[in-house]
Amino acid sequence: MFPSGISAASHLGFTTQNPKRAELATTALSLPQKLIGQDALIHTRRPEAWSRLSDTDAAILDFLRHGGKTGELSAKETIQRMKTLLSESNRYARLLAVANTEPPRVRALLGAFGDLIRRPDTETKHLRETLNPLSRFDFGIFATLPNAKAWQAKKAQ
Repeated sequence: MFPSGISAASHLGFTTQNPKRAELATTALSLPQKLIGQDALIHTRRPEAWSRLSDTDAAILDFLRHGGKTGELSAKETIQRMKTLLSESNRYARLLAVANTEPPRVRALLGAFGDLIRRPDTETKHLRETLNPLSRFDFGIFATLPNAKAWQAKKAQ
């Protein structure tokens, strides 16, 4: 099981809030509520590839899936924090290894951040090739990334 929602944001340092009830993600189809508590909110059916990730790596993917909306930092601070997290020892490479199992919006965000942290074009090229060129994605708080438009983000609201 991996942190999800506000739990993931807190785990990653995007918020100091602690959720009223545990929010977790799992690769399983379901989990018995008795094992984790009646108040827990469980997101099932995350990609099996997540089982190879650390809690932090999975929390990053979850936070990207939510467009950063569960954090309490400003857009600028959130982007800087995410850049720092993705720059840590081989983390970006580990996330790229499971990127094909993620929704297109998450692949686009990983590509945009890959450009920002100056990853080789060969790494981000594969991500770009998996995206439908006619699609536009809701990047959430990440819509203010300087290269968001290049990665098919919808205009910031």
